[in-house]
Amino acid sequence: MAASFAPEMLAVAFAIATGAGAIRGITGFGGAMVMTPPLALLFGPLLAVPVVLLLESVVASPMLVQTRRQVRWRIVGPILLGACATVPLGGHLLVSLDPQVLRRAIAAIVIAFSLLLLRGWRYSGAQRLGTGLGLGAVSGTMLGATSIGGPPVILYLLCGPDSIITTRANLTLFVAVASLAGIVMLWGRGVLDATAAWTGLLLAPGYYGGLIFGTRMLRHFDDTRFRRFTLLLLIAVSAGILLA
Repeated sequence: MAASFAPEMLAVAFAIATGAGAIRGITGFGGAMVMTPPLALLFGPLLAVPVVLLLESVVASPMLVQTRRQVRWRIVGPILLGACATVPLGGHLLVSLDPQVLRRAIAAIVIAFSLLLLRGWRYSGAQRLGTGLGLGAVSGTMLGATSIGGPPVILYLLCGPDSIITTRANLTLFVAVASLAGIVMLWGRGVLDATAAWTGLLLAPGYYGGLIFGTRMLRHFDDTRFRRFTLLLLIAVSAGILLA
């Protein structure tokens, strides 16, 4: 049960979730990237991954009501098929790899994709069926093992001709469905247990409250500069975890 953790540890986790929600509300991305490395350091990957997936699904699912009509199934459908097929592979890695190795892998993934986003790199190829399936397979494996499956999809979707509204809708659908697939898979493996469920429940108000706060504060920030600051912060924090 989450109650077995020291109150100080839960307070730190709540602060991390709140900060991650605020950053996601302001920038539109990065919830899992912000939360997973420090929570993995705090709780270990086996608890951090299901907790982050629970929080992401709680946030993304209600947003589908607003964005479902903007979704382009031809683009996001193959990604979801590939992701759902390989989420179990990611789950196998989660339960098989040494926690220290996995924690460093999570930090390395965050650093790599933060650098790509910081440099403004975008996929320049065509959005074909095979490409979507392959991308989904990579993202699903990453999501099942680390809870961080969104960055490759972000880089891919940004290269397309769709508006930012459609791109955000596609990404919201991906996060909601892929996170749900990850939750079901982890539950089947016994990783999503009462401890993970209660911990996610305790952190949910912080994450959701931070998201609301960040969304309302969006107009007060320079979006480009704040994203740059966030990515640099992610690199610094993850580098510290990688070297710890």
